[in-house]
Amino acid sequence: MPLAPTAAFINGCWTDLGIHFVVRSPVNQQMLAEVSDCGTREAEAAVQAAVVSFTIWRQTAVYQRAAILSRWADLIQIHAEDLAHLITWEMGKPIRQSRAEIKTAVTLARWYAEECKRITGESIPSQFPDKRLQIWKVPVGPVFAITPWNSPVSMVVRKIAPALAAGCTVILKPDEQTPLSALKLAELWAEAEGPAGTLQVLPSSAPAPLAERLMADPRIAKLSFTGSTAVGQKLYAQGSPTIKRLSLELGGHAPVLIFADADIAAAVAMTIHAKFRYAGQSCVAANRLYVDDAILPEFTARYLDAVSHLKIGDPFAEDTDIGPLVSAAAVQKFKAQLQDALDRGARLLCGGDAQGLWCSPTLLADLDPQSRIFHEESFSPLLPIQGFRSEAEAIARANDTPYGLAAYLWTRDLGRAYRVAEALQCGIVGVNDGSPATPQAPFGGNKLSGLGVEGGKWGLEEYLQLRYVSFQLPPAPATGDMESALSDL
Repeated sequence: MPLAPTAAFINGCWTDLGIHFVVRSPVNQQMLAEVSDCGTREAEAAVQAAVVSFTIWRQTAVYQRAAILSRWADLIQIHAEDLAHLITWEMGKPIRQSRAEIKTAVTLARWYAEECKRITGESIPSQFPDKRLQIWKVPVGPVFAITPWNSPVSMVVRKIAPALAAGCTVILKPDEQTPLSALKLAELWAEAEGPAGTLQVLPSSAPAPLAERLMADPRIAKLSFTGSTAVGQKLYAQGSPTIKRLSLELGGHAPVLIFADADIAAAVAMTIHAKFRYAGQSCVAANRLYVDDAILPEFTARYLDAVSHLKIGDPFAEDTDIGPLVSAAAVQKFKAQLQDALDRGARLLCGGDAQGLWCSPTLLADLDPQSRIFHEESFSPLLPIQGFRSEAEAIARANDTPYGLAAYLWTRDLGRAYRVAEALQCGIVGVNDGSPATPQAPFGGNKLSGLGVEGGKWGLEEYLQLRYVSFQLPPAPATGDMESALSDL
């Protein structure tokens, strides 16, 4: 395994606390490292450092911040293979997909290095001749960021690159299953000459007390969280006493709509990608597949054939498509949702096997609408397929969820594409596109999928606040005084 720091990174220093927790790999269940286990004392130290550093970092010339971010992006690129292997060791993602994640992270860091140069305010007209009115954009302050395990490099960069670009300082709590990737990114930030206290990383095996301490601190201006809806709701409540700004990217339950006029071959290929990358462990993964009755038999046959060619196995093998799930708890959820559907009369079309942490791609048909899989995010390679008879029925089924992150649809009818995309209640829609996310576009949802966005200029603005400044000008010189002054020239 590539070398990575194991100590906490606080105020520019690697701090070994003497208290550690074990990080194990889902690939072989072996110990990867013993990592510093941070608590409330380390949280307090990090806040103090973040506040002091913020007073300097916010005043650092934006072109200097951009240069540091650019160096950081270059270093991530230089260490791309090591970071990709860290991802695969920590969460089991197939190595090809881990490399793709690093490319995304590099693109994000470079994009924000450039975008921060375009933080501009406005001048607005005044009704008074002796006033000048301006709108400034200023950094919100120190940020607390919490990242998940399923994209432990790109998700970190997607949060902290815009925050740092905006002039904020960041305290990062990476997921306890994948802290090494985040610590490696902190090491590269220091190598890029990122000032002490601008980025701090606090690994923790018991994140709740640490998070409570930071959420209660009025000096922390903003929370950026990606994770489950249940945890997001708790953090939402914890942020209310200090009125923190929040960005919450929570659970998803993405529907896929395949209309009769779709390019079936393309729809099959892209839906395979949308569902089975990361073994289904993505917040925008396809969770429910709805197919027009007119093409349901043909689509299902082609889909089963495509699934049969997916390779399950060693995530370090170049031809592996599906690696292990991240934990035994994830496998148990897969089994429970599958058994619930079967108990309610579902028909198993393929898969259903689980060996260790490896679960086979599983397709179900003829499901009871009350099945858990229709109401819970799967985060596994389990997918229900159902038919529909009309556009209205497809839209109604797609929207029949409290979540609203992503949705996908396939059609060759431009009018239908617009009608359905406008009707879907979510933040991201892929039209004939199974991977719509890109660094320059907003990424976020609504309903129980969260609030705020990441990505694009909108992701940068999440870390900026408006300041209105009204300048009252002194009286202009009297006319006589002006003529006298001119005569002296």
